[in-house]
Order: sequence, then C-alpha cells, then structure tokens
Amino acid sequence: MKPAPRKYRTTNWKAYNAALKSRGSLLIWLDPTMNWHGQASGKRGRSPTFSDQAIQFCLSIKCLFNLPLRQAMGMTESLLHLAGLDWPVPDYSTVSRRQKTLQVTIEVAPTTTGLHLLVDSTGIKMLGEGEWKTKKHGADYRRQWRKVHLGIDAATLEIRAMEVTDNSIGDAPVLPDLLDQIPIDEQISAVSGDGAYDTKACHEAIAERLAQAVIPTRRNAKPWKTNRRGAEARNEILRATRRLGRAIWKKWSGYHRRSLVETKMRCFKLLGERIMARDFDRQVAELQVRAAVLNRFTRLGTPVTVSMP
Repeated sequence: MKPAPRKYRTTNWKAYNAALKSRGSLLIWLDPTMNWHGQASGKRGRSPTFSDQAIQFCLSIKCLFNLPLRQAMGMTESLLHLAGLDWPVPDYSTVSRRQKTLQVTIEVAPTTTGLHLLVDSTGIKMLGEGEWKTKKHGADYRRQWRKVHLGIDAATLEIRAMEVTDNSIGDAPVLPDLLDQIPIDEQISAVSGDGAYDTKACHEAIAERLAQAVIPTRRNAKPWKTNRRGAEARNEILRATRRLGRAIWKKWSGYHRRSLVETKMRCFKLLGERIMARDFDRQVAELQVRAAVLNRFTRLGTPVTVSMP
C-alpha cells in the first residue's frame, strides 16, 4: 500500500501574505528612474523615441490585464498621470512594431551554491476555436500551438531559461539550448526532467556542464555504450532503477521536485490561455514578457513550507 501523503505548513505566512498583496500593486511595475526615452544607437536613421524598457512596460500592462493594445496604452497613460510623470506614451502601432524586435529583459538572481535546473514544456494555443464550440459543433479548422520550454531554479523558483518553438519540436532537442542560456561561469549542480529527456544528446549536454542528470529511464531502456559523455551516469540510473524500483529511485534522487516546474507552467497559463500576437517574433516577445512578469512576482516573495510530523 502507498504511504499516506505528507502534510505541509507554511512557516513564513506573514511575509508571504504581504508579497501576495504586493502583487496587486501597480506601482511595482513603474520605476520613476526608468530610462523611458530612447538613446542613440549609433546606426543610420532617427533614434527611437522610446526605450526598450518603455515598450516592455507597456507590454507588461497588456499582459497583466489581458488588454488589447489600444486599451493597454490608455491604462499606461493613466498610470503615468497618477504617478505625476509627464512622459509621452507610445501609440499602439509603435508598440506593435517594436514588439517584433524587442529584447525582453528577464531579471534573475544567479545562484552561488549550484543551480538545480528543472525543465519541462507546455503548449499555448495560438490559433483555434473555443472549447465549447469544438465540443458542440466540431472544429472547422485545425488548432495551432506554440510550445514553451522552461527551465526554473529549484531554490528560487525563477525562470532561468526559456525557448519558444512550434508544436512539432520535441522536448529533448531544446535542452542544450536551455543550458546554453545559463552563464558558463555559473555552476549547474543538477538538471531534472521527465523521461522525454532520456536521450544521448541530453545526457551529453548535461555532462559537459559537469551537472548531475535526474532523468528517469524509459520503460524499455537498455544500457548505452560508454563512448559518449554522460552515458555512464545514465547507465547508473538504469541500474539503480532496476535494483530499487522506479518509485524508490524517484524518491531517493529527489525527482519529485520536478513538480515545481509544472506548477510554474500553470502560473504561466494563468496569464492567458492563448497568444494574442500572430507572427512568430511577436509571439516570442509576448511569452518572454510573461516570464518577466512571473519572475517579478516570484522575487516579491515565495512560501517556505516544511513537512509536518
């Protein structure tokens, strides 16, 4: 019989409650020292009127309240007025044009004790009809999705790596690109993922960063030849799984911490079940803005839980 699930309690409820209240404050997104006006780029042509920070701020308001661009610009103008700032507000066409080439800034706090990266992917609807209409009358055209691959820090729960692909790309081919987004001078202690990442390329990429792979082997897994990096570590996982059993290995290796990235995926979808932008570059920027918003929420405060005896 399975043991009874553990119960947990939050030890920093007062601080976490204050952080949840702060998430509703509009002033956390508006920094009066923000570089709002554009700077000369050194290239030919007129300098941009608005900086990337200003465009990202407008898109963050659009993401937070799920507004069309026109309404988002109206809310931005009212926020600047309430804050006593006489900054000009870009029109919706300017924001839409700049979104295509925007370099979104996602603030993160690098670790000093070793990064435990949790990776997974999810689909965000890009084009398609509503669930009720599809269930009642059937779909008139095929729904399309964008696949979001995330890597989060198991300690801080911040999004540290992100890739956006179409739904034809699997999870495993994207893992090396996620690892490349972590600075080379930052130590990665472990990488946790589900069985989809049990490939030679994934284990080799993890071994090159001198990290431990916490990836369960497939049901019909066979030992690999040890002529590639990471193969021996993967064979050790296979031997431990066969000797201890899959359930015991998952508990012993800490594999279940991977559920944190699934929780982050749920938070990602709470900001919108579908993408508003229509071309790929704007869709990538829109999803990166969501990641920046979630990281800001996370830095305000997270719960600290302990298991009850």
